[in-house]
Amino acid sequence: MVLPLEVANVDVPTVGDPSAARRSNIVFESATPARAETLVWRASSRFGVTALRVRRHGDERPYYGALINADTSSNPVSLDIAAEQTLTDIVVRYVASGFDHIVPKGLDHILFVIGIFLLSPRLRPLLIQITSFTIAHSITLALGALGILSIPGAIVEPLIAASIVFIALENLMTDRLHPWRPIIIFAFGLLHGLGFASVLGEFGMPTGDFIAALLAFNVGVEFGQLAIVAACYLTVGFFFGSKPWYRRFIVAPASIAIAAIAIFWVLDRTGVNAV
Repeated sequence: MVLPLEVANVDVPTVGDPSAARRSNIVFESATPARAETLVWRASSRFGVTALRVRRHGDERPYYGALINADTSSNPVSLDIAAEQTLTDIVVRYVASGFDHIVPKGLDHILFVIGIFLLSPRLRPLLIQITSFTIAHSITLALGALGILSIPGAIVEPLIAASIVFIALENLMTDRLHPWRPIIIFAFGLLHGLGFASVLGEFGMPTGDFIAALLAFNVGVEFGQLAIVAACYLTVGFFFGSKPWYRRFIVAPASIAIAAIAIFWVLDRTGVNAV
């Protein structure tokens, strides 16, 4: 049967320019029939991507969450999933969700990692930078997911795009890895962690095993990042990283393309290029 929805809350940020891009939230609620066993969600293309969260009456945190693309039906959600999920089920689901947020859905994070890789494809300096990035975003991911630190996406998302622009331009302006780069990567990692926390908040966290789900999501993110690094190294770094023309024909064109995309994101996320 089709359930009626009621509007529970509408949050449209107030801005001076009505044509500027804004992140608006509309919350719908509906009670399921007493004997219902599963729930399927589908939204019109007018809503874009929607966040589905299912919770029991009286519970503050949802026990199921997912991001559903427009005109796409969710998988059937068991209304007894809280009782059925084991710790292993939770870990597997959140590791997969973390990986999925990077590959294939996290294009901004993918470009950031590729930007890190391009300047120095050698494994040791690359691992130092990735480790710095990992430690940083793990900190803010945890603080954001626990509700200790919260910065609006309207601020975080343009800054994440700007961090990609910075890394790409640095690749063009220098031909060697400076000692301060891991520090810069760490600072940018703090921003990206807030972005991860935002996604995790929309996805929803289980009522129990909160820490296990948080750690599993972070592990999934790391697997996604390592998959990108491995792909870059095996397809580019291993074969061409030591070639005299590596910088001219690989680093420069790739960094220019990354910078152009990220600049567009900065403008789009701040509403500058809104018509």
